Amino acid sequence: MANVPLTDTHTHIYYLYGTPELETQMQRCTDNGIEYLLLPNVDNESISSVLGTVAAYPERCFAMMGLHPCEVKEDYLDALAAIELAIQNNNVYGIGEIGIDLYWDKTTLPLQQEAFRIQAGWAKSSGLPVSIHCRNAFDELFALLKEVQDGRLHGVLHCFTGNREQAQQAIDFGLHLGIGGVVTYKNAGLDTVVANLDLRHLVLETDAPYLAPVPFRGKRNESSYLWYIAQKIADLHGVDLDTVASATTENAKRIFGI
Repeated sequence: MANVPLTDTHTHIYYLYGTPELETQMQRCTDNGIEYLLLPNVDNESISSVLGTVAAYPERCFAMMGLHPCEVKEDYLDALAAIELAIQNNNVYGIGEIGIDLYWDKTTLPLQQEAFRIQAGWAKSSGLPVSIHCRNAFDELFALLKEVQDGRLHGVLHCFTGNREQAQQAIDFGLHLGIGGVVTYKNAGLDTVVANLDLRHLVLETDAPYLAPVPFRGKRNESSYLWYIAQKIADLHGVDLDTVASATTENAKRIFGI
């Protein structure tokens, strides 16, 4: 366990809100040195769970509000109106998760693009960072970023799994890279990319309950597993765990203002 606090910049631990398991997992976070957790909203239904979890752990959990690209439907403007109201009425630390996802449904791409533009506009006008989801859509996302980036957009490309060139493109757009459990997967190739990235460009995340790191791959992920990701990055960089914890937590604090 690191002697420096670790920060999970992207976890859906709030899915457990209202169950005893939330307290159990938060205790495991404490036991494993995970101090701060950023909670990305996904749709209108999850707003109350995000805010409820933050209210239960106000010193450790921090809300983000956004419409996940897989939740962008024909009525997305109504969904965005409700999310915008939640942003106005609550203490929010980021706009997310937003983005482009072409894995499940390519037909909604025009709606996803417009939802992204709107939410990126919120981020720029408010000074809040974005948490960006990208799946099977690097070209489409980078085209959008080229369109909307005016020097004010900043944040994290969450669950980054791209190659070195895509990593540099994201960095050039002013984004940090969210590194999760995939970096521990033997044949994913992300390890060689991360090994050559300066720690100042990285933040840690679990995306719990998804994408559990080795040795839990294929099982339900949780934020307490973050230290496995941190240790893998430490090994790749030839540094100790505290060095990774310090660098990535300072990055997270600076990005999200926690």
